[in-house]
Amino acid sequence: MAPPGQDPFAYALSSNSAWAGYKGHQNPDFFSRLASGQAPDILWLGCSDSRCPETTILGMQPGDIFVHRNIANIMSPTDINTAAVIEYSVVHLRVKHVVLCGHTECGGAVAVLGDAPVGGILDTWLTPMRALRDAHGEELDSISREDKQGAVKRLAELNVEAGVRVLMANAAIREAVRDRGLQVHGTLFDIATGRVRDLGLGTAKKGKGRDAVPEVGGVVRGRHAQLVFGGDGAAGMQAF
Repeated sequence: MAPPGQDPFAYALSSNSAWAGYKGHQNPDFFSRLASGQAPDILWLGCSDSRCPETTILGMQPGDIFVHRNIANIMSPTDINTAAVIEYSVVHLRVKHVVLCGHTECGGAVAVLGDAPVGGILDTWLTPMRALRDAHGEELDSISREDKQGAVKRLAELNVEAGVRVLMANAAIREAVRDRGLQVHGTLFDIATGRVRDLGLGTAKKGKGRDAVPEVGGVVRGRHAQLVFGGDGAAGMQAF
C-alpha cells in the first residue's frame, strides 16, 4: 500500500523497480530463465480479492503458477474465459495440478447471504452462488444464527465444492486425469491465519483434506526458489 500522500501507481512502479533490482542481484539468472519460457506445474483458479495473491500466499515465484481469478472464484461450464485458461494450461502447458481456491471473508458470499441486489452484472455473475444458498438454506441459516462469518465460510466451501464438480466435468481435465494423472484439488484460504486448507475434493479422497503447511524443518520447492520452514515456524526464501 502506498504511503499517505503518495500516488499508488507511482509507488507501485517504484516498488517494481526495487523488486527487480533485488531479484536480479539475488539471482542473476532469474529473469533470463523466466524469459526463456514457462513450465508451471500448477493451474490456480481463485478469487480476484486483493488479499488472496496466489504466488505470495504459497511462497512461490513468477513462473511457478498459471493463474485465473474472478469474482468469488465461480466456475461455470459456459464461461469461455475460464475454459480457455483451463485448456491452455492443461493441454498445452501440461500442468500437474489444478487448484480451485476459495477464501474466508468472501465478499460474494456475504452479498449472497445478505439476499440484497448488488447491482449491475454482479447480480448475474453471482447467480450460481445464490443457487447454492437456496439449495443449502437450512444448513446456512442454522450456522448464521450462531456465527454469521461461519455461514460465509461454509458458503465459500460449498462454492468450491460446486466448482470442483464443474472442473471434473471439463473435457480437457477429464482426459488429462485419465491419461496422465492430473490432480484436481479444492482448497480454502483462511485470510485471518494465512493458511490454505485442502478440502479433500476432486481427485483426492473425501476426508483426506489437509493444511498446506509442512512439518517443522520442511521445505516447499518452487521452480526458482524454495521456502524453508524453521523450527520456530518462521519461513525464508532460498533462491536456486
